[in-house]
Amino acid sequence: MNSNQHVARKLEEVAELLEVQHATAGRVNAYRRAATTVSQLREPLADLYQREGTTGLCQLPGIGYNLAIAIRTLLVHGQLPLLDHLRGTTSVEDLLSSVPGIGPVQAERLHHELHIDTLEDLEAAAHDGRLASLAGFGPKRLAGIQDSLATRLGRVRASGPPPIETDSTVAELLDVDHEYREAADAGKLHLIAPRRFNPVHEAWLPVLHTHRGDHTYTAMFSNTALAHKLDRTKDWVILYHDGDRGACQHTVVTAWTGPMTGLRVVRGREQECLAHYGMGDLPLRDSAKTR
Repeated sequence: MNSNQHVARKLEEVAELLEVQHATAGRVNAYRRAATTVSQLREPLADLYQREGTTGLCQLPGIGYNLAIAIRTLLVHGQLPLLDHLRGTTSVEDLLSSVPGIGPVQAERLHHELHIDTLEDLEAAAHDGRLASLAGFGPKRLAGIQDSLATRLGRVRASGPPPIETDSTVAELLDVDHEYREAADAGKLHLIAPRRFNPVHEAWLPVLHTHRGDHTYTAMFSNTALAHKLDRTKDWVILYHDGDRGACQHTVVTAWTGPMTGLRVVRGREQECLAHYGMGDLPLRDSAKTR
């Protein structure tokens, strides 16, 4: 299958799942139009992207910036995180452990101690010192991970770490989290049957598609191995949206120690949450711990 057919099929599947999950008609139709544009394109998408980058993709009929980022992700990685989320098949640990030098145990530590959710997050941590701070990640392993990610992400390694996605404010993320949990508790959301940790194929996972300004969010409870082990599947909320680096992921949890005990916190952005709750002058301490 050539790149155009592959991308078109993935975009059409996203549209179908969004429609079933009651996303807005505009969002559904945007993915359908993009699938049609790609399927009718005579030039291979891969050639267009190699020659003109994301700018060239944006010039295609019906392809806006977010869709261009999605297409870029499909071309570079062969997969689309949003599609995996909509299918209920995503696993951060599996993604991270696919990188040479990272096994399942290390992947779980990276996800839950450093809040690393994507390969882009992993690359940033490999350059800014966070990865080196963990036991077992010596200079040789670290260099191997950096080189592997530079190749896999399709860019030449820069002198510094990649930019960190910060365009969603903590207030916005917490507002989406509140909308999701309120609608889920009221039984107002479409339920999907995730393929992972669901041997009886029960439709139990509520999914929300919502907007905040230019941002389109998909929200659902965490369906990771650790969430099930600690019985946090109805507390940890995962928010996905498209950003400048592609698909972005945020996790919102309940703090169980420190000044924000009992409050909702965006993992990895605890200091901003302190300011959001009017506690900016208090020490962070252990407020990142969750229940």
